[in-house]
Amino acid sequence: MVPEPNGRAAAGPARRYRGVMGIYADKVLPRLVERTCGMPALDELRRRAAAPLSGAIVEVGFGSGLNVGCYPGAVTSVAAIEPADLAWERAQERVSRSPIPITRGGLDGQRLPFDGAAFDGALSTFTLCTIPDLPAALAELARVVRPGGLLGFAEHGLAPDRGVRRLQRLLDPVERAVAGGCELTREIPAELAAAGWEVEELDRFYLPATPKPWGALSVGWARRR
Repeated sequence: MVPEPNGRAAAGPARRYRGVMGIYADKVLPRLVERTCGMPALDELRRRAAAPLSGAIVEVGFGSGLNVGCYPGAVTSVAAIEPADLAWERAQERVSRSPIPITRGGLDGQRLPFDGAAFDGALSTFTLCTIPDLPAALAELARVVRPGGLLGFAEHGLAPDRGVRRLQRLLDPVERAVAGGCELTREIPAELAAAGWEVEELDRFYLPATPKPWGALSVGWARRR
């Protein structure tokens, strides 16, 4: 087929591709994330990230509620930021069992619908790798968390070893395509510092029994300057 001057010949396949990817993102990816990030071995990391938090918190990348049950008793409410309707639907059983009130507070971590200093803290687990504009999201969290408030995090990212980093860079295009934009090569502690968060606690390690490109983790918390 000879393409028309306005490119209409390519529009059909491109539209079908976008449609397939939209179905994948809406119907398949939330289930895949729940399965891969719902390993029991990660529960302790989630608890460590949430441990210093108290009061009203905002959680970006709430997903299907895998952090429910990991919040410390000092947390009084959770505003969940989650773009995927299916993930939020799958979270409802966990949310209904939570002794802490949890509400869906928004869809986009890059544009939070809250006043400044509205929260005592924030939480992110296995989310900062995926947000398209990470500096904007971290700046938004700094805006809505009160001065002195904490952001707890458990994230995978750039490995400490050169050979693993090289492999991560090779894998990144495939990872972004199949994992909703997830990037293996983000340097999470450096991104936090650049956005005005002071990292106070940081543990970096490889998760056992996990391939190193995906198992290079950073767990800790940072304080809003």
